Amino acid sequence: MSLVKGVIFDESVLFVEGDFDDKNASSLNPGVESLIKTLFLSKIHIGIAYSIELQYDKVSILKRIASLYSLHCFIINDPVNEVVLPPWCDNQPGSIIYLVSSKKEFLLTKFRSYNWLIVVLNVGGESGSESSCDTLNIENLEEFPFTICRLNKKLTGNNFLTVGYVMKPSRVEDFAKRGAFPLCPTQNGLMFVPLTAKLPLSSQLKDVDIVLHKATDEILSVEENKFTFTQNMQELQRYLDQHKDLCVVDPLFNIFPLLDRLEIQQVLLGLLELNTKGGYLIRGAHFLKVDNFREVDFAAGLADAGLSLPCIVKPKVACGVGDAHKMAIIFRVDDFKNLNVPLPAVIQEYVDHSSTLYKFYVLGEKVFYAVKKSIPNADILIKSSTGNDLKPLEFDSLKSLPTAESVIVDSGASNKSIDIKLVTDAANWLRRRLNLTVFGFDVVIQEGTHDHVIVDVNYLPSFKEVPDDISIPAFWEAIRNKFGSMVSK
Repeated sequence: MSLVKGVIFDESVLFVEGDFDDKNASSLNPGVESLIKTLFLSKIHIGIAYSIELQYDKVSILKRIASLYSLHCFIINDPVNEVVLPPWCDNQPGSIIYLVSSKKEFLLTKFRSYNWLIVVLNVGGESGSESSCDTLNIENLEEFPFTICRLNKKLTGNNFLTVGYVMKPSRVEDFAKRGAFPLCPTQNGLMFVPLTAKLPLSSQLKDVDIVLHKATDEILSVEENKFTFTQNMQELQRYLDQHKDLCVVDPLFNIFPLLDRLEIQQVLLGLLELNTKGGYLIRGAHFLKVDNFREVDFAAGLADAGLSLPCIVKPKVACGVGDAHKMAIIFRVDDFKNLNVPLPAVIQEYVDHSSTLYKFYVLGEKVFYAVKKSIPNADILIKSSTGNDLKPLEFDSLKSLPTAESVIVDSGASNKSIDIKLVTDAANWLRRRLNLTVFGFDVVIQEGTHDHVIVDVNYLPSFKEVPDDISIPAFWEAIRNKFGSMVSK
């Protein structure tokens, strides 16, 4: 038997149940389009079969979906014309799944003639027929991706690993569109399924070999350095605490330093051990913690911390809450008094770096980087300010950077000016120090000294600046190797 290569949806599983006159009866079931998109982005063939008696408005909806995702839409019971099956259908057992409602079980005999595997969605509180070698039952659509993974494992003798992932929908879509989360097995045998709050988490995790999460998407609040996660994330953590043998990329405890800008700055102090005489210096930015903008002698405090103006002020909390990316660039000591940046905060040196930022991505033991435009040097920011009033430049780093669009910045840095080996050594040092599988960090090169300064570290970045044909296989390999390292212990 071969892997599942195609899915045919019977129209009976696609629409909300209702009477003929019910205006909602022509609405798609919640989760239908999401499921179709997951299959489509996994390059699994998809077809939609409908009855010749189906209402016109429903047929129109099906044809819209078919057009949107280039699906094969066909009539399953035409008494005059022969059924035209999708061209990718074949008679190999198990390779095609037909998903049908329990309301249409009377047609199963006909479907079996095509040598398809039948999956029955139980609706209306009715129990479907008992599962057999060619029929399986599920209670809701969210179970279907797990059904495909279980079948693929069964058909191949458990040679594949299932990765259950949890992160916000926009991030899932970003990764999935780039082919990073396929339901069908990757080249190294990984299958990805979403973990959903609509099903009991414990029942989902029984089918999962590896958990992949973006816990920072699941933070509800931060109070006195204590992070409160969503109920789903708390339940996941409880499960992981009770099942130490389940591989997770990465344990929550390991990512905590990246949630706190002060803690990660303190970690970066250890980079000094990598520096050698005569070589470039790699380091974290100089920094100072502040709890109150009105009760600090900034003139003395900045000097003691090796800081000078201008400097950049960031919230101590690095992510997960709405104002974690609310920052400001300060040019005068007096401007600290009325600063609108959440406290506690970290004051960090502003490094003149010719508007060039190097984004590094660590995917397991592989390190990649990309070059991006960044904030201008301090003198350009000053020149571009209005008049002689050097007010703090406040901004949200996720939305926009304080750049002067009218000023053309000639970057003095180039790809050759960065010491790739030095930064790669730092990446490997951080990987071992933090015990993380996938993370990223930003490097700027200080004008004059040529210090390589790490100014930000984050967990599970999108790494979309690296070509997908390079980064995605490395991403999969990192996850697979993480599992291998756990098994070998």
